[in-house]
Amino acid sequence: MRVFLLSLQIMRIVLQRVSHASVTINGSVKSEIDKGYLVLLGIEEADTTEDIDWLVKKIIGLRVFDDEHGVMNVDIKAVGGSILVVSQFTLMASYKKGNRPSWIHAAGHATAIPLYETFCQRLGEALGKPVGTGEFGADMKVALVNDGPVTLCMDTKRKE
Repeated sequence: MRVFLLSLQIMRIVLQRVSHASVTINGSVKSEIDKGYLVLLGIEEADTTEDIDWLVKKIIGLRVFDDEHGVMNVDIKAVGGSILVVSQFTLMASYKKGNRPSWIHAAGHATAIPLYETFCQRLGEALGKPVGTGEFGADMKVALVNDGPVTLCMDTKRKE
């Protein structure tokens, strides 16, 4: 009997609209932003730059900031917002069996680090300024003030 592991090919994010967010590593603030997005990014082994391009376009185009009437109708560039991206392999958790999650679908460092760096670079290019980052694989303390609160989950398998 052969067993095949089916890759879902999902790049997944949790995006939170924030009034402030920061990443601290070993007691030192590595990155911080004011108004903008905190993006937690999960990468799978089969993910590609195509997934990155789709997510970047969606993130930059999201209209979740208030217009002059208090309606979420304005994108991040229009409000001069910033973005902080934190790698988050735990977004790829499989929890179907038992109570201890498995991260079998999370990409290894050889795949995830270049995709993470490419994601941050392309997101910064689309935004028109560099994005803040955490440090891949580090023990990070992430702080945020969720504005709204507004929290969106996106993955490249559900392009709806």
